Amino acid sequence: MSAVLPPLFDAVVRIDRLPSAGRDLVVLLDAPTRATLAQELKISAVELFDAKLTIAPFRGGIRAQGRLLARIVQPSVVSFEAVTQEIDEVVDRIYLPEAGDKAPTPGSEVFVDLEDDDFPDHLDGPEVDLSALLVETLALAIDAYPRRPGESLESLGVDLGPAETSPFAALNKLKKSGDSEP
Repeated sequence: MSAVLPPLFDAVVRIDRLPSAGRDLVVLLDAPTRATLAQELKISAVELFDAKLTIAPFRGGIRAQGRLLARIVQPSVVSFEAVTQEIDEVVDRIYLPEAGDKAPTPGSEVFVDLEDDDFPDHLDGPEVDLSALLVETLALAIDAYPRRPGESLESLGVDLGPAETSPFAALNKLKKSGDSEP
């Protein structure tokens, strides 16, 4: 059985105490928390993490809308030098209570609109921890192959060999050498 890890930072919203007009949630991480987050995301550093969300009641659940601003540092995939990335992501997520008695019966049809935005997340109790949402938003915005401007293997003088190295190129060579046979 795996242990549930505590969240890196506090972003808990109580649904039963949420005003009808909603409320604002500001998350600005301190240096030790940013260092732990960078370690979790396997990047060099998180220099800035600033999230501003508006939490409002929505169909028995909540809707969290806002913006996440972050600045991260990670090594370049070409030269391993530090690359800084500015992140500015829109956050918009809906949390709804479980359907409970409205659960579909076995054999019934369920309509799923694949063109729609994300499906709503489900609530498991009177509170929602939005820290996972913010960490997920940051993780999805990170460039998987960072590199400095103008940086490439050719600019470092790395010889990439012949341009045609596909399996079909090797087969073509075999075909040309075997053309003399009847």
